[in-house]
Amino acid sequence: MASFFQPLVILNAVFFLFYGLQCLVLKKMISEFRRFGMPDSQRIITGVLQLLGSAGLVIGLYLPLLGCLASGGLALMMLVAFGTRMKVGDGFIQSAPSLIFLVVNSWLSYSFFTLSGTAAGFTAGQ
Repeated sequence: MASFFQPLVILNAVFFLFYGLQCLVLKKMISEFRRFGMPDSQRIITGVLQLLGSAGLVIGLYLPLLGCLASGGLALMMLVAFGTRMKVGDGFIQSAPSLIFLVVNSWLSYSFFTLSGTAAGFTAGQ
């Protein structure tokens, strides 16, 4: 799993690093959030959370529980993003990236969870 897992974590972290920075500085993202009916504060919070999630993914390679929380948070964010795009009437093609990142981050969260040793505690307690 490590041969596929680690590169996927790094690639995902790089994507969210760029998405987070774009949320904070690009005029296109400002207009997108306005189109979604969201205030600038929501855009800034989203960008900061994406940057924190990106850092959490990388640190998660050393502290898997943090990786589990970071990827789980990003998966939740992508679920909300997908719902938002559907609500404003975007088509499937425009909404697909959020759905893809939802699946990727859900799988990463599960994988980090199994690596963290926390999973052993859940199965032993049952």
